[in-house]
Amino acid sequence: MPNLSYYHYDFKAMGSPCSIQLYARNSAMGKRAAKIAMDDVYRLEARYSRYRDDSFLSEINRTAARGGRITVDDETAGLLDYAATCYQQSDGLFDVTSGILRQAWDFKSGVIPEQATIHALLKKIGWHKLSWQRPVLTFTVPDMQIDLGGVVKEYAVDRAAALCWNAGIRHGIVNLGGDIKIIGPHDDGSPWRVAIRHPRQSEGVLTTLLLHSGALASSGDYERCITLNGLRYGHVLNPQTGWPVNYMAAVSVIGDFCVVAGSASTIGMLKEEQGADWLDALGLPHLWVNVHGEMGGSLVDDDAHKPYRLI
Repeated sequence: MPNLSYYHYDFKAMGSPCSIQLYARNSAMGKRAAKIAMDDVYRLEARYSRYRDDSFLSEINRTAARGGRITVDDETAGLLDYAATCYQQSDGLFDVTSGILRQAWDFKSGVIPEQATIHALLKKIGWHKLSWQRPVLTFTVPDMQIDLGGVVKEYAVDRAAALCWNAGIRHGIVNLGGDIKIIGPHDDGSPWRVAIRHPRQSEGVLTTLLLHSGALASSGDYERCITLNGLRYGHVLNPQTGWPVNYMAAVSVIGDFCVVAGSASTIGMLKEEQGADWLDALGLPHLWVNVHGEMGGSLVDDDAHKPYRLI
């Protein structure tokens, strides 16, 4: 095996600090692989950002506003197929039409919305209210919206890792804002150490995982929240009530693919008191912390800070 050197590339995308760490034969090979991966992340951000008027997602939502129909490309169709599966497997809790609730919830304002405002938005939420007949998406209720933010970042992680592999990288890790995919272990075969943040302590760590492969994603009320009269309102919103979940503080899941781990961690949050049982039944390695500070899941060790080894 040729001698490999370690390279670390930091960048910002999708509103998050991101990094790619990899081993390559030389700087040129490392830069090339990282650039291919980063360019694809930027491509997905430009295509599916809800903040850009020129994104394809914004075009979809302009169609949604008038209750129209639109034909989508294969990549978008794949994301919508996955969104439909998540909606079904979560009993309607994972719903990409629920992003419209951000019109009521501004977590920078410190203001709790009126129930009447939330109630009006709930009428425009529900994957079952639209018609998805690949490749045609039809909005039967005007003024609905699609938000793929709960899928695209994790999908981007998986693609970035695959693109690095295709560029000849066999050892590395992709991290987009805490959503992680292992390309392969360190060049000496040792695992990557990945810390899971504590949802209530800015520098706190729940546990450290030793990962040779796979992907990790977390969902929780880490930063975006409103605290009023001693109550904490996080940014994970239940699409059926319009209000933040208030049982789980954070959920982390390990899977073969980041997109699966990400949706599973979000559904675990949305399931509230039933989240622990749902995650157990799913069978993927996981860890959860509730708002009472209780901790559970298959990744919990007697000593929470002792590295958990997962091959």
